[in-house]
Amino acid sequence: MTRWWSFRWRMVVVAIVFVVFLTSPGRSQPQTNLLRQTCSPVNATNIPNFFNNLNDTFRDIRRQLSNNNTYFATSELARNSVTVYVMAQCRKYMSTRDCVSCFDFAASSIRSCATLSGARSVLDGCFLRYESISFYTETILPGVNPGICGNSTSSGRNVSKTAVDVFLSSLSIATPKINGLYAAATTSVVGNDTSIAYAIAQCAETLTTDECKSCLEVAYASISICASNDVIDGRAIESGCFMRYSTIPFFRSNQITDIAPFLRDGGSSNKIAIIGGVVGVVGGLIVLLIVVLWWYCRSKRTMPGGSLYGATELQGSKDYNYNDLKKATNDFGDENKLGEGGFGDVYKATFDDEKVVAVKKLKVRHAGAKIGFENEIQLISQIRHRNLLGLLGWCIDGSNLLLVLEYMPNGSLDRFLWGERKGTLSWKIRYDIILGIARGLAHLHKEVHVRIVHRDIKSSNILLDDALQPKIADFGFARFQPEDQSHVITKFVGTLGYTAPEYVRYGILSDKVDTFSFGIVVLEIISGQMCTSQNLDGPSTEFLLEHAWKLYENQKVVMLVDETMDINPDEEKHVKKIIEIALLCTQSPASERPAMSEVVLMLSSEQSSVERHLTRPNLPYLNRRIHIGSS
Repeated sequence: MTRWWSFRWRMVVVAIVFVVFLTSPGRSQPQTNLLRQTCSPVNATNIPNFFNNLNDTFRDIRRQLSNNNTYFATSELARNSVTVYVMAQCRKYMSTRDCVSCFDFAASSIRSCATLSGARSVLDGCFLRYESISFYTETILPGVNPGICGNSTSSGRNVSKTAVDVFLSSLSIATPKINGLYAAATTSVVGNDTSIAYAIAQCAETLTTDECKSCLEVAYASISICASNDVIDGRAIESGCFMRYSTIPFFRSNQITDIAPFLRDGGSSNKIAIIGGVVGVVGGLIVLLIVVLWWYCRSKRTMPGGSLYGATELQGSKDYNYNDLKKATNDFGDENKLGEGGFGDVYKATFDDEKVVAVKKLKVRHAGAKIGFENEIQLISQIRHRNLLGLLGWCIDGSNLLLVLEYMPNGSLDRFLWGERKGTLSWKIRYDIILGIARGLAHLHKEVHVRIVHRDIKSSNILLDDALQPKIADFGFARFQPEDQSHVITKFVGTLGYTAPEYVRYGILSDKVDTFSFGIVVLEIISGQMCTSQNLDGPSTEFLLEHAWKLYENQKVVMLVDETMDINPDEEKHVKKIIEIALLCTQSPASERPAMSEVVLMLSSEQSSVERHLTRPNLPYLNRRIHIGSS
């Protein structure tokens, strides 16, 4: 433990088994709807003894929960040089019988992880976690954990976004002040019809009031995303707390907590929110103030330094041995080369246990590279998102700086657009790829504690997994380049054709540079053409972006669609809308482009067209007579 703690600075979030089921509960009580199950990637030491200790602590937890009105229990056992810590919690609207039944369900489910050093199982009605180290005072999960949003608003259950948001905010404020760190409440909300919202908030009872408050602030920010998107139910899961709301009752009316007294400041009658009534303009202003304060506090927050994250949350990213990587890649042989890029060559590595990873050898030789390498690794490895390529580890050997990354068997997107697999993507798959890229970029721009501008979004930097889901590669790697060097001829980090004009011409960098590049990639996905291709339309010598704008202005935008893609009339309408979004992203000046978070909402919207006005940008740098160069 001491040695592990001494290397805490090297620990990073590990990509772990992440399972989300939104199945219907077998019974209304207990609520055995499995929301998330997570297993550590690390095997337990001395598995037989660990398993015996785990069984004994589980029996102790079950015994505690069997006592009337006991909803929270911990148990730890240090025996035979093996330590196990266990925590379980039920929602307090459940009966003792249902609580125990929910625990039994969770204990049975989590057995699939029993040879591993840590695991968590979260259900609607309860939660169970075990680790080989103490985790009782942990509050939030590393990175950003979006809320688990259920169904969209249905007829008869329309909700007011502002009302639900203020309601959830009030619940997160009141709950830490309530004995037992739990509250269940209802409020009237207004949409097209009047409806009722039901919600609970709960913290682990090992947390202090302040720790519970901090945890619920983060949970509220996650779950409010569901409310803002007209979703009738949502959940937020953090390490030390849980929130849920729904327009469908999930607890009895006699179990409601009066949270109004806990919203008063110093005994005054002023309330943070209006519970049980209609929320108006004042409520909206309060929501805005709360959101601003939350973002400010979150930008100041760092990873907790007072306790060690458990195995299911934070592990030391593997510090790979250079000789092991050399052997796994057959001495970085050409037969294992997956690709070449400006930041380095990538190789397929196969280890003795048949595990396959990708290894990138960074092309950096300047004196300052090694100094900043480990800090950047720590930053990048803390960023986890389904649409961002995961970092598994690194290696430093003399001047060799190597990254060990997830292996993507389907390679890069460009192979499917104009490479050997051209014509194999349906419109649905292409749309899913577009939406995934947008979500990944929105996460980099807004949802991590350090804003990251990729600067080199292009089709070859979009990798596809087994299910053809996209993962953005090379985010953050531009930082490894010295200011006076670049992997392209010009003095900027990027690729001509994809890069925004203000960055090419004036060096002006913002997240809207990525928005521009995203728009270009979308046009490539739809057309199946490279952005620098010419002769797209007979004798035309226009590049892709200029060609797309011309077709849009002449109301012939459907002619841009890849001829290998057979689309029906409904898909044709959808394609037109996505082209409009792509063109919106390429407008100049940069202020005319939407943020990527807005792009995600537009892509997900059921509207048939873009409501914003599109203005053709000035694109002189696309003129091939002004040759700048490319990567």
